[in-house]
Amino acid sequence: MTLSKTRFFWAACLPLPLALGACAVTAPPAQVPTTPPVAWQAPLPHQGSLGDLTRWWTQLGDPLLVELIDAAQAISPGVAQAQSRIAQARATQVASRAALLPSLDAQASASRGFNEQLAGIATTAQAGLQASWEIDLFGANRATKTAADQRLAGAQALWHEARVSVAAEVAQQTSSLRTCLEQLRVAERDAQSRGETSRLSDLSERAGFTAPATAALARASAAEAQARASQQRMQCDVEVKTMVALTGWEEPALRGRLSTPTSAAPDALFTIAALPAQVLAQRPDVYNAEREVAAASAEVGSAQAQRYPRLSLSGSVGTAWVRSGGVTTDLNTWTIGPLALSVPLFDGGRRGAQVDAAQARYDEAAALYRAKVRQAVSEVEQALVRLQSTAERNTSARVAAAGYRTSFDATEARWRGGLASLVELEDARRTSLAAENALIALQHERQAAWVSLYRAAGGGWKE
Repeated sequence: MTLSKTRFFWAACLPLPLALGACAVTAPPAQVPTTPPVAWQAPLPHQGSLGDLTRWWTQLGDPLLVELIDAAQAISPGVAQAQSRIAQARATQVASRAALLPSLDAQASASRGFNEQLAGIATTAQAGLQASWEIDLFGANRATKTAADQRLAGAQALWHEARVSVAAEVAQQTSSLRTCLEQLRVAERDAQSRGETSRLSDLSERAGFTAPATAALARASAAEAQARASQQRMQCDVEVKTMVALTGWEEPALRGRLSTPTSAAPDALFTIAALPAQVLAQRPDVYNAEREVAAASAEVGSAQAQRYPRLSLSGSVGTAWVRSGGVTTDLNTWTIGPLALSVPLFDGGRRGAQVDAAQARYDEAAALYRAKVRQAVSEVEQALVRLQSTAERNTSARVAAAGYRTSFDATEARWRGGLASLVELEDARRTSLAAENALIALQHERQAAWVSLYRAAGGGWKE
């Protein structure tokens, strides 16, 4: 090829990328509009200002809970899985970034044999570098990298969500366990009280002051209380073993720490924003769903770009060494090109089907994102409703428990003085026991509502 023809060739080929690049692909929007409510349809605790939720459990005054959450997060398979997905997403990002850059390979070989050109035995060695680069005309590789970036950001948010889930689960389980132990103490006190009543009734029966039927009622009541306490003890043992599996603690150590009394939890543990949009911005699962929409949008663009021509440039530089009959010959070569253009003509509809599949995945991601936003709003409002309800019932439950306890104490004093029947005593005892257990359950319900609100508000995650 003459010099003038070479110049003409490069003059014709160099503008080609610019001409082809003018045919840009159009991907669907990377952000899907949503309309969160302007305000919560539920009352906010303490007027609702944005608070730090990251380690709210430290405000409970329970050092054991802090240690249990740290231990559970350290061994949680969910957190480990989230970390693995971050590593996978980061590796995918590196691979997608590499597709935008040239690649360089080294080659070397050596041989010895008969060479027809030299008509003799020759030793041949050669080495070289081979470079290639796909010019991303229509943004296929850039779109793939964008999708990888978005999924990495989503994976990092899901790692925080996994930690939030573990913290919420441990806090919920700890509250349940302490509630069970408190109810066990109530059941044991009740069994002891009924046992004493049964003993006195037996003495009165033997003295002829109490009818056999009345003494039998007292013994039945005592037996029922013992059975209830045994059942409650079994429930607490199950709760302890669940906590051991969740945190990896040794059971004797856990039981020893649980025996230490804790201070009462404060009425308010944290506050959240009055604007739903601010809370939704703290939800890692909503953020991940939004990033998935952006990634799916980029993948649609990448699939569309596969339907257009592809342009690649390659080049090489090398050296060769030949020795025959005591004579050594060196040869150095280099090339730029070819500049290769690949134009898809017929593929049986494969590329079109890939675009349709990518578009369907985008539509699915958009629908899931909208559903995730609605779910997030619902979860926050449900937790707020539960908090409001427990706050409203708290005073009444305390008054009821105290009143029924006073009534029982008075009825028991009257029974000991012979002024009340055993039936009256058992009725007062049953009512007092139910009220005391209801108050303990209400306290657990309120703490569970705080835990639900913590989880629903995103656990203090920030983009």
